[in-house]
Amino acid sequence: METDVTKIKGSLLGNWESIAPEVRPSASKNADGTLKPFYLKRAFRYLPSDRFELEIINSADPYGAVPLARIKIGGHMQWQGAHPIAPGAQKVDFIADETYEVTPLVQGFADLLNKVASAGYAPWAVNASQSIFGKTFVPFGLKEGTNFMEYDLVYLRGDLLFWGARNIDGRGFDTEQNRPTNLQIPLVRK
Repeated sequence: METDVTKIKGSLLGNWESIAPEVRPSASKNADGTLKPFYLKRAFRYLPSDRFELEIINSADPYGAVPLARIKIGGHMQWQGAHPIAPGAQKVDFIADETYEVTPLVQGFADLLNKVASAGYAPWAVNASQSIFGKTFVPFGLKEGTNFMEYDLVYLRGDLLFWGARNIDGRGFDTEQNRPTNLQIPLVRK
């Protein structure tokens, strides 16, 4: 297995990005109880020593025409062994133990953050990044002194990088039991 993981890590090195805007179920619900969609584009960079950088642009629409926020996360990946979804798939934990930043890209999102995430932060403003690393950040369920972590998976097929598909009920990958069991839309090598 070590040889396979070493090969996967070598193939993973570099930059990856979304093919097009993607949709995920969010934990938020509409008035009728259905899950709100979460639209995003991802740019991922795998670096030596199991380091990663991830930038997410969250949008209000399925075409990505109205960007709401930029999220930057950096940290380490811990490889946990084979995942049964496909030959070569690996269980990987993503730990944001270096950076976690949020940048509002529209006034409405900055206004919302000023209402729900003002304690411990400067006033939120459009295009002004703030670090939420190691701090309480209610919109993302972050608690002070705790690094964000996801129990995920990685599967490479040629120049396509798959991670785990979000649970259809909106649950995050916050426990081993919630680790994904299917593949999501892939990233392509940049």
